[in-house]
Amino acid sequence: MKLSEVAKITAGHPFRGRIVHTEDSVVVALQLKDVQPQKGINWDSCTPTSLAGKKSPNWLQEGDILVAAKGSQNYAVLVDGTLLKAKKQAVAAPHFFIVRTKNNLVLPGYLAWLLNQQPCQKHFEQGAEGTLAKSIRRSVLENAPIMVPPIEDQHAIIGLSTAMSNEQQLAEQLLRNSKKIMTAIALDLYSQEAKSGNHTSTNKNSAKA
Repeated sequence: MKLSEVAKITAGHPFRGRIVHTEDSVVVALQLKDVQPQKGINWDSCTPTSLAGKKSPNWLQEGDILVAAKGSQNYAVLVDGTLLKAKKQAVAAPHFFIVRTKNNLVLPGYLAWLLNQQPCQKHFEQGAEGTLAKSIRRSVLENAPIMVPPIEDQHAIIGLSTAMSNEQQLAEQLLRNSKKIMTAIALDLYSQEAKSGNHTSTNKNSAKA
């Protein structure tokens, strides 16, 4: 089936011009810079701002899926409950589409995972427009091919995906730690060489005296 059959797709908030930073605002704007495909949303980096107009904004909700409409990869990320716990409200920038499930046939976590997989990504690539700054239209996203297995299978896929993501982050952390250790060893070697050189120079000067 198509994505539009299981989810409602809307555009991000229609900001006019740049997003203005408003200190101490309980409203934040989520932009492309605040999202990483593997790590998800960094709420701390979102810009606090104020919204103009009388129309009620399309506030992000836990379980929403954000799909990058522009860029080299149309990745999808799941909105978790972190922001709600901080008692703040958030809107997505126009560079995102907001995908919100219509029923209980599909779990948001599974749907976010599926949109990042090769069949959907290939669909986005084929429907992308532009040369340098590629983008996809809402109709392309709405027509994305969706497979809906039983709920228990969806839960299993989410669990497996989460475990693999945790393993990847752990491996990256171990790699960073290994690089720090190698750097520390190299710096220590050069430090010892410098001390040795200074000691040799001091002995020569003493001998001349």
